[in-house]
Amino acid sequence: IGCLGLPLELLGYVVIGALAALWMTPRRETGRAAGQGALAGLIAAAVSGVVRAILTPISMQLSGGTAAILSQVPAESLQQLQQAGIDPNVIFGGGTMAGLVLVCCLPLGLMLGAGLGALGGLIYAAAKPE
Repeated sequence: IGCLGLPLELLGYVVIGALAALWMTPRRETGRAAGQGALAGLIAAAVSGVVRAILTPISMQLSGGTAAILSQVPAESLQQLQQAGIDPNVIFGGGTMAGLVLVCCLPLGLMLGAGLGALGGLIYAAAKPE
């Protein structure tokens, strides 16, 4: 599902930017349309990132939870973590993964959303200025 979801999400940012340009009053200037598209894409990416962070622990539980991830980690690595006093269940838990989504994926998503939204607004304003 992720292989289909990401391209559709990226296409959605372009479409959201185009919609923002569509709702502008005519004589659409490309610069303003790109700005409106970037803002719309940024908002959409923020919502998407928060929803993704909320759904990450749920999807982890549905796919086998922490045990499924830990079964893929070499035993030597797990022993090293335990010897260092680190609980592997905490590192690979749903809360940690949701935090990683917020720290790593959200900023990238915001940049992509703003950029692709601006592109969508720019293209629409250039194609239909009236």
